[in-house]
Amino acid sequence: MSQPRYLLIKQYLNEKIQTRTWPIGYKIPTEIDLANEFSVSRMTANKAIKELVNEGLLERTPRLGTFVCHKKAESPLMEIRNIATEVHQRGHHYSSKVIKKEEVIAKDDIALKIGVRNDTSIYFTQIVHYENDIPIQLEDRWVNPLFVKDYLKQDFTTQTPNEYLVQICPLSDIEHSVEAIIPNEHVSELLHMDNKTPCLLLNRRTWSEDKLVSIALLYHPGDRYKLTSRSKV
Repeated sequence: MSQPRYLLIKQYLNEKIQTRTWPIGYKIPTEIDLANEFSVSRMTANKAIKELVNEGLLERTPRLGTFVCHKKAESPLMEIRNIATEVHQRGHHYSSKVIKKEEVIAKDDIALKIGVRNDTSIYFTQIVHYENDIPIQLEDRWVNPLFVKDYLKQDFTTQTPNEYLVQICPLSDIEHSVEAIIPNEHVSELLHMDNKTPCLLLNRRTWSEDKLVSIALLYHPGDRYKLTSRSKV
């Protein structure tokens, strides 16, 4: 089944934004220009732009046009911390289990989030992190191989993906969002949870020198984990 035409336009615009080809403040092509380029109606082009406006990536200014804007992180006080270090600091034993480590084809939402075209090859890992042999986090991570070509060659039972990525691609920007969800059966099984028990889902995207390197979904059992932050005011 072919993709809706508006989604192709949305992916094109998103790729320009996420790769910083179009920096903050850049005026994007008009609806008419996009409609002509993609051979679609102006309404179709408008739908693609409208969704990116709603997601906070574009901003419309009356009589001037549509511009790339800075998407504000919803949890700005949160910081990147290595989960293995956290566990060790509590005086506990850390371990991990690699469930998946493979090359995958980026589709739809994942392609949009990591800033690549649909059907682009990217890297994926799925890892369970344990504290004293009890699962406290399930990490689903997608990595752009253009920036981290040796990612799949690493032994993630001896170092975490976070630890490796920080060494290879020092962080410059972080985006977080947090939500409470009811996990699916697969997540519940890996985290040894009742599938009716809520978990905290942390959505994270990380950049290095303006390159969008990875996105991650971090699942935490609600009764075993808490997220905290501290900031001077």
